[in-house]
Amino acid sequence: MKKHNFSAGPCILPQTVFEQASQAILDLDGIGLSILEISHRSKEFIAIMEEAQALALELLGLEGKGYKALFLQGGASMQFLNVAYNLLENKAAYLNTGTWAAKAIKEARLLGEVVEVASSKDANFNYIPKGYTIPEDADYFHCTTNNTIFGTQIKEFPDTHVPMMADMSSDIFSRAIDNSKFSIIYAGAQKNMGPAGTTLVVIKEDVLGKVSRTLPSMLDYRQHMDKDSMFNTPPVFAVYTSMLNLRWLKGLGGVKAIEERNNNKAEIIYTEIDRNPLFKGFAAKEDRSMMNATFNLADESVKPVFDKLVAEAGISGINGHRSVGGYRASMYNAMDVDSVQLLADVMQDLEKKA
Repeated sequence: MKKHNFSAGPCILPQTVFEQASQAILDLDGIGLSILEISHRSKEFIAIMEEAQALALELLGLEGKGYKALFLQGGASMQFLNVAYNLLENKAAYLNTGTWAAKAIKEARLLGEVVEVASSKDANFNYIPKGYTIPEDADYFHCTTNNTIFGTQIKEFPDTHVPMMADMSSDIFSRAIDNSKFSIIYAGAQKNMGPAGTTLVVIKEDVLGKVSRTLPSMLDYRQHMDKDSMFNTPPVFAVYTSMLNLRWLKGLGGVKAIEERNNNKAEIIYTEIDRNPLFKGFAAKEDRSMMNATFNLADESVKPVFDKLVAEAGISGINGHRSVGGYRASMYNAMDVDSVQLLADVMQDLEKKA
């Protein structure tokens, strides 16, 4: 039976990417060596890294605009600290929209003053705050564009003279936005780009070099930029698989093409959530995520029946996070619309049986 993977991460990837990556484990492009054993200094891997970096900038619309793409390690969690280490001199502004934003705030407070410009904690992060003010004297403003746990997503970004940083781990490459508004974008690969093990960090070069502290080499973005992501041994397989996925996305027509498909998937699941009296959405409607639909049962007594229907349909990974409960359908780029329609059909089946 086909499994329909709605897991929040590590994420679903295109079948063609699985096939190409599997072949490369045995033999990379006919060179007689596995992708798992080639030197990161080899011409083959240097070409892979360069293509991955170029594709990332192209798909984000940042090619030729003074940005550098890095593939680093440590996940987005390491970037919570790295951003502050490289940019926080006196004061930084943060928007608190959930668990990951709160973790970023915690790390930044180790290095300087943090102004929490707004928070949706009062409603268990089921909405995106609006109408907040970013201090003009802040070193930077940080936001989390999509919140996997709570199923919210920022739809409009503020206009500010302060450099803007964004954790885009769970919605990068999913929709067409003006990425040039950001000075740093970072994203753990495992949510919407590739396997766990690498993190894409896109940096506007002129934003660096303005803090007085001495930076440890591994935390200094300039070191990684100077060495083209090879200051230390990079996660070769994760970078390669991410590159394959970016190739796939470009072949589909890029971010604008995938956004249309993502909007279609989101419409299917949210229409069913709103129509079906047995379900209720968690996130505020105007802030609903295209990537992670969170919802609960209106009557918990039908949970065993629904869970059985879900399992029989081959649907995997829709249990909600403990912070929200209920269910979470993660619909990343590679998720096929038929899988989302199947979940909606199962929700309708529950209505018939209840």
